[in-house]
Amino acid sequence: MKTINLLAALLALSFAVDASEQAPSCPVKTLDGKRSLDLADGQGKVRYVDFWASWCGPCADSFPFLNQLHGELAGRGVEIIGVNLDENHDDAVAFLEKTPAQFTIVEDKQAQCPARFGVKAMPSSYLIDRHGQIRHVHLGFNEVDKDELRAKVQALLDEK
Repeated sequence: MKTINLLAALLALSFAVDASEQAPSCPVKTLDGKRSLDLADGQGKVRYVDFWASWCGPCADSFPFLNQLHGELAGRGVEIIGVNLDENHDDAVAFLEKTPAQFTIVEDKQAQCPARFGVKAMPSSYLIDRHGQIRHVHLGFNEVDKDELRAKVQALLDEK
């Protein structure tokens, strides 16, 4: 039994996207359905792609930080995209009424993005440089993560 669990874990890891790979193409639409975008197409911006769901406590804890980061750095070329993974659209809407986002929120109705990015935890965050390369993968969220994540985003912004 332990061998099967270990094999399953190793297979899951082999399909995950790692830092230093190009961000995979993943078409999504904003939660209101008015705009389409592809997570791989950053158009020269530093992207912070955050996979979240309404039932995830650490996801809710991360939103004030993401809002603050957006407010501080959007003018410098950071684009924060929250990818909702709820099966029910209304769950995401209800979550956002209680925990508003000042950054772009999209949904993946085809449920392809988590597999393409290799999402293993909630939330899972991917920092993508101006050239579309994933530079950092961060699983989960805790208050102590804020300074490290901010520093990594700043470092990507400082690169030319």
